[in-house]
Amino acid sequence: MTTYREALREGLREALLQDERVFLMGEDVGRYGGCFGVSLGLLEEFGPDRIRDTPLSESGFVGAGIGAALGGMRPVVEIMTVNFSLLALDQILNNAATLLHMSGGQLSVPVVIRMTTGAGRQLGAQHSHSLEGWYAHIPGIRVLAPATVDDARHMLAAALADPDPVLIFEHGGLYTEGSLDETVDAVDLDTAAVRRSGTDVSVITYGGSLPKALAAAETLAGDGISAEVVDLRSLRPLDDATVMASIGRTHRAVIIDEAWRSGSLAAEISSRITEQAFYELDAPVQRVCSAEVPIPYARQLEEAALPRPATIVDAVRRTVS
Repeated sequence: MTTYREALREGLREALLQDERVFLMGEDVGRYGGCFGVSLGLLEEFGPDRIRDTPLSESGFVGAGIGAALGGMRPVVEIMTVNFSLLALDQILNNAATLLHMSGGQLSVPVVIRMTTGAGRQLGAQHSHSLEGWYAHIPGIRVLAPATVDDARHMLAAALADPDPVLIFEHGGLYTEGSLDETVDAVDLDTAAVRRSGTDVSVITYGGSLPKALAAAETLAGDGISAEVVDLRSLRPLDDATVMASIGRTHRAVIIDEAWRSGSLAAEISSRITEQAFYELDAPVQRVCSAEVPIPYARQLEEAALPRPATIVDAVRRTVS
């Protein structure tokens, strides 16, 4: 069995072997093997020039990654958690995302920035939030959220081939999950995936909420409710076509988003469904999001604050009824 963490490592290793311009940089990615073990063993294989430990300065090393990309390299920059990425927001928003436009198309920034997102591991509020919806708001970047081992394995190669900045959000709850389909050798960054077909309701989600949505769909099947589960995969750009096609089949939608409800990616998706498929709907769009509090540390409070299979089941039942 190949886990999500190991799939990410294999993707990195393959990229390093195939293109000498690729290098990895970030906090503890070298001797420590990465905060979540993704880069374990890569320093010994590729050396310190290509697996670079950085100082604790997100703005500094993300800026260095942007500069390296402008200079013709293919850097993969790892930020320990999404919360810490806020320290590099100036570099991402004001430099990486804007330079192609501001240079009249002369300066591409082919940098890939990876980071862990999400809660459920009792790491405290400053390590546990889901802020990928903030980045999905920014023109000039691509935002990915691999939810399966296959996507974790193959999204990096496609991201490195993109001439523009790509942000990859890896949910911390997925690192030990799953198994790899050896028949898959590439993935499409532009389309969402229907992970389970259904006829009664579309459950739309991404990242770490996909296993919860699939578990809820299994429970609902026992009640005679057929839930179609859509994995967005790309958060910017969103694949509206796949979402609207699903709504056309089921005529109901429940959106699962671990971010906060107010101003969320779930709100954007709900708005797009209303704009593009209003007359297909047989019920109002429902959203299942995290409680609007800093994510608690105590296990029972953290679990209560997050979307869970049971809360997804309840939302679907309300929608279908």
